[in-house]
Amino acid sequence: MVNEYNRPDFIDKDPISIPHKFSKLQDIEISAFWVAMLSWGQRTTIISKANELMAMMDMAPHDFILNHSPKDLKPLVQFKHRTFQPDDTLYFIDFFKRYYNHNDSLESAFFSATTDVKTALSQYHNRFFDIDYAPKRTKKHVSTPVRKSSCKRLNMFLRWMVRSDDRGVDFGLWKSIKPAELMIPLDVHVFKVAQQLKLLKRDKADWSAVEELTANLRRLDSYDPVKYDYALFSIGAEKRTITPL
Repeated sequence: MVNEYNRPDFIDKDPISIPHKFSKLQDIEISAFWVAMLSWGQRTTIISKANELMAMMDMAPHDFILNHSPKDLKPLVQFKHRTFQPDDTLYFIDFFKRYYNHNDSLESAFFSATTDVKTALSQYHNRFFDIDYAPKRTKKHVSTPVRKSSCKRLNMFLRWMVRSDDRGVDFGLWKSIKPAELMIPLDVHVFKVAQQLKLLKRDKADWSAVEELTANLRRLDSYDPVKYDYALFSIGAEKRTITPL
């Protein structure tokens, strides 16, 4: 199943298609993080809204974020996706501008002092909201394991940035940690299929479930456990028949 789905034709129908439009490191990071945070609901809608957002930034998100004028932000005030509202959009731009004014890569915001993903996600959440005017409502869009969240979208983003193979789907741009250290992105499809396959006993899709499932996937492949995200997600999304282990 991994071999069936982990291949280039997976890209076009998945939100990862958005960062694949870019070649510049910072454009890939910004678009990948943002589209990962927007990734709930139907994939076609997510891709459509992410394309809309990138077009509003002239298909050059890094340059737009560093050099925009107040007038350039006016179209973005209209951007919405489900519960993601204009205040969230404007704060994301504010954070990225402050961050990229002093840093070359988003990688250091996660892994400057740790290779433990749980710690990295907690530290990144604190850094993302490290200013007093950060909207309280925006915090629900960037999760943290401190609140027991499964951090599905953040773990998916890290899979995109860290995981590397010869299939060309994930980017493998970040080298601070190894794919072996990644945690499984636990969405509803992965959660249900993992339970059906008896890879997961926990009945709640929280951080403890992420740890349990990832530990079991490491028994199958200790070097690249989250490669199974392709199979677990696609089996559920396509409602394929499976046989428990």
